[in-house]
Order: sequence, then C-alpha cells, then structure tokens
Amino acid sequence: MPNSMRLPEQNLVLLVGRLTRDPNVAFTQKGQAVCRCSIAVNRRYQDPTTNDWKDDVVFVPVVVWGAAADRCKDRIKKGTPVAVEGRLTADEYTDKATGQTRKSMQVTARRIQILESAAAAGGAYNDGAQAAAKDDVPTTEIPEDDVPF
Repeated sequence: MPNSMRLPEQNLVLLVGRLTRDPNVAFTQKGQAVCRCSIAVNRRYQDPTTNDWKDDVVFVPVVVWGAAADRCKDRIKKGTPVAVEGRLTADEYTDKATGQTRKSMQVTARRIQILESAAAAGGAYNDGAQAAAKDDVPTTEIPEDDVPF
C-alpha cells in the first residue's frame, strides 16, 4: 500500500480593490439577504521591454450572505475601496442561449471591510462601522520572486 500523505485543505481568499458597480441585494424565498457585487483588483507593474508602467486589472465577482449582505446595500457603492475576506466557490448553471452547462468562480465573502472613512465617502455610510481612514491602511510590497506560490 502506498504511503499517502494527508495535506491540509485551505480555501482562503483576501482581496483589496474597488467596487465596479453598486451592490445588488436580493432576498431568497426564505428571507435571507444575498448581495452580489464585483471588485476590481489592480496590479501595477513595469514592462521589462519598454520600461512603461502598466496595469493588470482582475474583476472578481463577490457574494455576501445574511446580515452582512443587508448592510452592504447602505454602506458600499460603486468605487468604494474594500477588503474582502472569504473563500473561493464555484457555481454551475445552464446557459439559456446555448443550453450548455457553464461554470463560474466567485468569492463568497465572510467579511467586507470598508477602507475609507464616512467623511471621505461623502457621508455614504450610516454609522461608519468597520470604516478605516484610507491613510491608516498598511501596505507592504512583496517582490514577486519572494511569493511562495
């Protein structure tokens, strides 16, 4: 019998970006809130050939459930900088036009933290819960060669 190694399973996603559109909040038949939004995550790099600075933008769909989803409709809007913590999930659906089965990936958020104060957002948030001043957000640059994956 081969010696099998048990690997720990981990599904953790942490992203920082800006909302690409206003959140869409709906309710299930059982009354649970679900918020769907998308964030743009930007990576700026210098092209080694031309030395020009370029942007690599990834648009990530995000789903939030429950009370957190309900709070999203009043506290975040298009352009709001947020930190999203959650897990990567996959959905499977049938394309109505072709009848083919399609798959999509999204982040199911456990937490969304607003990264600007209510004053900076023009008073868009009710109580500013979990709001942090933009200048107080720590940033750390990690050279790509040092990333272990």
